[in-house]
Amino acid sequence: MVDLASFEDAHYLTVDEVALAMRVSKITVYRLVHAQKLAAVTFGRSFRIPAQAVKEYVLAQRHAAAPATRTAVT
Repeated sequence: MVDLASFEDAHYLTVDEVALAMRVSKITVYRLVHAQKLAAVTFGRSFRIPAQAVKEYVLAQRHAAAPATRTAVT
């Protein structure tokens, strides 16, 4: 039996919504899903991406792109 209480806070986005939010093409979102870099659930032939997965992906990319801080050597 599935615990439906765990789905109360879940919010799923379509590929179009994710592409718009991330300002990328739909193809880019599909590539991220197929490369398993972005979690997704399939319903038939449609993908739904958890909003939390999008947030986590963007934060991970932000940290990866952040320049390394230099420490002064004296």
